[in-house]
Amino acid sequence: MTKLNFGGSPYLLGFEQLERLVERTAKTAGEGYPPFNIEAVADNAYRITLAVAGFREDDVAITVEDRQLVIRGRQAEEETQRVFLHRGIAARAFQRSFVLAERVEVAGATMEHGLLHIDLRRSAPEAVVQRIPISRSRVVHDGPVAKDVARKEQTE
Repeated sequence: MTKLNFGGSPYLLGFEQLERLVERTAKTAGEGYPPFNIEAVADNAYRITLAVAGFREDDVAITVEDRQLVIRGRQAEEETQRVFLHRGIAARAFQRSFVLAERVEVAGATMEHGLLHIDLRRSAPEAVVQRIPISRSRVVHDGPVAKDVARKEQTE
């Protein structure tokens, strides 16, 4: 894959974060293990499900690093050596990464029947427009205009 380069154009200042985001997304796109599903379970709730058969809760670590959800799995070494005639169940370490959108947080994770469920929720956006009330004040400041206004009010 060709690396995307935003170049050194002076009109693209501040896009370093976007470039890092594109690189992280492209880097994780080619991974195929473990398979996963992403589903919307409600208006502002999502679930990522990974097939992690053979892994226990202690074998899997879930972290969020700079808006990137990272799931790592490594099975503990078995004490007894087994002789496999055919080994079709993967027992390798893995790492899966997902870039989280703004205001998306991990709500929790559960593992059952070989499936790891990671629940995500999107918080409501904060009000971008803030209304500032204007109060009526008789004295604006201590300058000469304020003293003139105060004198006029006293004479009235």
